[in-house]
Amino acid sequence: MDILYFDTDFARLGYAMDFGGVRLEARLHYADVAHLMDNFSLRPAPTPASQRASYADATTRGGEVSLALAAFGGELDVGVDGERIDHDVTITNPSNPGFWVTAYPKVKMGRFGGFAQWRGQTSIFKSELGLRVDHNAYDAGDAGVGPALPMGPRELAAAFNGAHRSGQDVTVDAVARLWTPEDDGLSWRVTLARKQQTPGYIQRFGWLPINASGGLADGNIYVGDLRLKPETAWIAELGFDFASPRAYLRPTLYLRQVDDYIQGAPYDATPGLADTPIERVAAMSGDPTPLRWDNVDARLYGFDLDAGYDFDGPLRVDGVLNYVRGERRDVDDNLYRVAAPNLTLGLTWEAKAWSATLESRAVARQDKVSATNSEPATDGYVVLSAYGHWQVRPGVRLAAGVENLLDEVYQDHLAGYNRNGFGDVLLGARTPGPGRGAFLRLSLSR
Repeated sequence: MDILYFDTDFARLGYAMDFGGVRLEARLHYADVAHLMDNFSLRPAPTPASQRASYADATTRGGEVSLALAAFGGELDVGVDGERIDHDVTITNPSNPGFWVTAYPKVKMGRFGGFAQWRGQTSIFKSELGLRVDHNAYDAGDAGVGPALPMGPRELAAAFNGAHRSGQDVTVDAVARLWTPEDDGLSWRVTLARKQQTPGYIQRFGWLPINASGGLADGNIYVGDLRLKPETAWIAELGFDFASPRAYLRPTLYLRQVDDYIQGAPYDATPGLADTPIERVAAMSGDPTPLRWDNVDARLYGFDLDAGYDFDGPLRVDGVLNYVRGERRDVDDNLYRVAAPNLTLGLTWEAKAWSATLESRAVARQDKVSATNSEPATDGYVVLSAYGHWQVRPGVRLAAGVENLLDEVYQDHLAGYNRNGFGDVLLGARTPGPGRGAFLRLSLSR
């Protein structure tokens, strides 16, 4: 579907005050978003029976109160915060008043928690220690189905309405960051952490097999699972920071062991055989192999590097290298939708009032793909871009650039898939990356 509009209202209110060495901060926030998508206003309209319009509403209310004070030889922040989010999504056919379905009916998700964070010196290390505990609650209303819908969706709605749709989770996050004081420009650092994440409302409450995927845009049909558990990631990072008058270097090795990682998996043990109501309804929508959001065991590990060198004169070079590997631990497979190894290098000529940069972004072929999700590999590519700026006068800055200078045709491995039956991109093919583009920006400041 194409986006027709986002109507949004945002409000934020903050308060801060110092009381004899203790700083009190309080914040309130509110957001209300109405969103419409359809498949006929901005493209050749399909037959009246295939027209769809999806109305989505989301309202978020939240707040936080925290105190910052000196304690235990360092700085301590403690506080409480909470948030309540309401979602509601209805899919209609404007050509048929009897065709409507509440795909995500009056979903409510709430969180209330407390946190403490301390920063200071421990032994030979500078440290940042944090702890967070959250109580999460969730619920959904009854799914509604219009009289024009066939029996399959009606059966699924009845099963969803008869299921236990509310629940609670307690999540605990903890982190310890340690680093050595800088010695001749070198500082070692290590991070150990535990991070939990609750399932999203699409992953938990998607009772109707549709293409909604929480941003993957991969063309697959998904269905939620009311039994999903929160993800639990155990994180370890090791690296160092080095800086001299000429060079800087910041490498990081990391490992994330994730229990109950959430990703799409075959709906049952017989994919392609429509022997369940979910699979039969999905087959009616053109995908006989729907995916179910499921808890799996995963591992991600990799290497990041930021580096640069300043040559004699106006030239300098800067680079960023990223490598990540994602594996399933419960079966012999790769994780779905993991970025390919990539390297970005920029060569900059920097004068007193202006600079110019030639940038190259090289992305490797990604063939470590998920067989479980029938994920295709993508080829590597190189994209060149050029940027520059001119400080016209104090407070006036002009910037310009040309991205994808050679108009390279490429596909990003994390890009979505074309689901429109027209245009130059084949139906079901990955959407190509942006072609050549230019920008000009004028900045004024006082």
